[in-house]
Amino acid sequence: MRRPAGDFSTWLIRTESLLESGRGTAEPPCGECTACCRSHMFVHIGPDENETIRRIPRGLLFPAPGRPKGHLVMGYNDQGHCPMLIDNRCSIYEHRPQTCRSYDCRVFAATGVRPDQPEIAERVAEWEFAGEHGQLRAAAAFLEGKRELFPAGVLPGNPGDLAVFAVKVHRLFAELRADAELVEAICSHADATATESRSRS
Repeated sequence: MRRPAGDFSTWLIRTESLLESGRGTAEPPCGECTACCRSHMFVHIGPDENETIRRIPRGLLFPAPGRPKGHLVMGYNDQGHCPMLIDNRCSIYEHRPQTCRSYDCRVFAATGVRPDQPEIAERVAEWEFAGEHGQLRAAAAFLEGKRELFPAGVLPGNPGDLAVFAVKVHRLFAELRADAELVEAICSHADATATESRSRS
């Protein structure tokens, strides 16, 4: 079964804007799908997400490892489900974390990166974009296939983070051709992104 994922160019512009601002909603056409809510995911919650924090029982929130004080993480239950998923629906949907608002499994279909959660992989296999997305897939394939060219810690190890990283750097591939130039430019981008992220925290 194929599911329309929408126009690729429109999706890409919206996704890049969302990644740059760190705010907003991805709005994938999920329908009844709750695969991401049932896939053993930890959900980051920022210190400014007061309405979200108020609606989650304190016993479900823990300090986020590697993040400044005030950043929290919510785990999953013994079935691997988000504890706020009740009767297969998000019980705090209007006040869900920004992490959930930003999540869009179409990033895997767009980049060709395979998710490591089986239920999400099943849904991703159904997505079909209208429009060309070869450059983004080429960027993701380069990152996956030439990982050894990068210093340790530059490329994310998690498939979801790698797919998002490919979106962030794919425009460099239109400007540069040599592997060494690409690696240097991507490393510079990663350093700048890390510095900006620290200054926001």
